[in-house]
Amino acid sequence: MNAPVTLVLVAITCLISWQAWERSRLFDRLILWPPAIDRQRQYDRLLSHGFIHANGVHLVVNMVTLYSFGALMERFFAERIGWVGYLAFYLSAIVFAILPTFLHHRRDPRYRSLGASGAVSAVLFSSVLLDPWSILLLFFVVPLPAIVFAVLYVAYSIWMDKKGGDNINHSAHLWGALYGMVFALAVEPRLGPHFVQALTHPNLSF
Repeated sequence: MNAPVTLVLVAITCLISWQAWERSRLFDRLILWPPAIDRQRQYDRLLSHGFIHANGVHLVVNMVTLYSFGALMERFFAERIGWVGYLAFYLSAIVFAILPTFLHHRRDPRYRSLGASGAVSAVLFSSVLLDPWSILLLFFVVPLPAIVFAVLYVAYSIWMDKKGGDNINHSAHLWGALYGMVFALAVEPRLGPHFVQALTHPNLSF
């Protein structure tokens, strides 16, 4: 599967995450810590936090998902706005997905956030617009139509965002998902009618 930008993003994210695990000072410098942005103007943290992860499982889940759906979306965007456009989509998704969190916690010295989940959600949900009935493997085992997964994912993220307590930034997942769909529709407005047409004509193949 020809997806050079996605492969480079996966490789760079794995490398930086690994280096951050080995070097605590690097980890602390890259993580999203709102006071450092608000007081010290370290705006790069709005992007850098998307290239480090809490542990191996966190990294693998995000990177497998990114590659699985990034290859499709890379081709989609590359045909319309070029490879640079696709890269800009991914990087801007990291920033956009975390902005509400940053604004909410901007003066909270106890808060930290990391991971590519916001951008990965953007890639995943933009792909749902292309093929809502494609089959995803939930937990890499359970087959589920993309649109069903999307509905369950949004409902679960909203519920957990309100509930809290699991140390996962569900807000970033939601904003990333929204950004992915809006960006894809802005690039290709015909995707809206295509999505409605595909949604009303299920094509399931397990």
